[in-house]
Order: sequence, then C-alpha cells, then structure tokens
Amino acid sequence: MALTPKQKIFADEYLIDLNATRAYKVAYPSCKKDDAAAVNGSKLLRNTKVAEYIQERMKERSKRTEITQDRVLQELEKLVLFDIRKLFDSNGKPVDISMLDDDTAACIAGLEVVDYFEGAGEDREFAGYVKKYKLTDKLRAIELMGRHFGMFKDKVELSGQVDTTNPYAGLTTEELKRLIHGG
Repeated sequence: MALTPKQKIFADEYLIDLNATRAYKVAYPSCKKDDAAAVNGSKLLRNTKVAEYIQERMKERSKRTEITQDRVLQELEKLVLFDIRKLFDSNGKPVDISMLDDDTAACIAGLEVVDYFEGAGEDREFAGYVKKYKLTDKLRAIELMGRHFGMFKDKVELSGQVDTTNPYAGLTTEELKRLIHGG
C-alpha cells in the first residue's frame, strides 16, 4: 500500500531539513501548534511506510550526490589533520590560492581580498592586496569526528536523595493482593 498524498508531502518536506515539526505543518496546514505538529510528525516518522519511503529517498540522494557517511568522514579527516603551514611557502610567504592542493583548499571557509594603497589623495597608489583566509573550525571537526567514534560521552551528574525503602515491605501476600485488586 502506497503513502497517502499527505504522508508523501510530509516525507518529501522532511527530507529537506529533517525537521518533522515543520514538515508536518506543511503537509497538514490546519495544524497551527508546534507541540501538536512535533508529536504527530514524530508519529509519522515511526510509520513503517513513511520510514521506508524516507530511507529509500535518502539512499537515492546518497547515490546521486555521492555523499556517503564515509565521504563525510573523509572530509572531516581533512579538517582535523589540516596543517596551517601548507598555506605558506618555505620563505613564509602565502602560497597563491590557485596553487593549493585540494585537501588544503577544502579547509578554507572563506577568503577576503582587500586592495592596499600607499600614500594619500592624488599621491595614493595601489600597492597590492591583503588576503585574509578564514579557516574552518578545526575544533568542531575534531568534536564531530570524536563523537562519531564514541570518544566523547556527555556525562550527567545527578544530586539529591534516592529513597530505596519499600513501602510495601511489611505487608502480607493477602494485603498486597487486596491493594492490587482495589479491595
């Protein structure tokens, strides 16, 4: 049995950003409350037909884009192992961006180029460029990779008292049966 039209809309919308609440509100526009949309979206994700459809679409997308879990880990590895010295030649001068290898270029999140002038007024002359590289967040890449490999576990500390006494300890079997059966 195929998905209903609304289930298909929900699943297709969910695939955009993996937000079940938003997807539910698109598929069911009469639902205005986020709490209700979150609960119902979660239920739809547990629906076998919807889940299978989403999984199949994700597999298709992975094949089409060639982005797999392994590929994501390989890209994270580039960021984690990046050595900033690759941006400079042996004399300490910045390497032209067109000469960077692919792994090094992948670690650059942005580039700002500013014209540099010397002098003022009519005597002002172009002297060159100032190039500022914005690098990717290496610490975040390490954290993501570490979490993938289970290296970082969130620890939760609880405080307070736990009462371990059994309030029914002194009762006979007959008294316990009466409590259970409401008599």
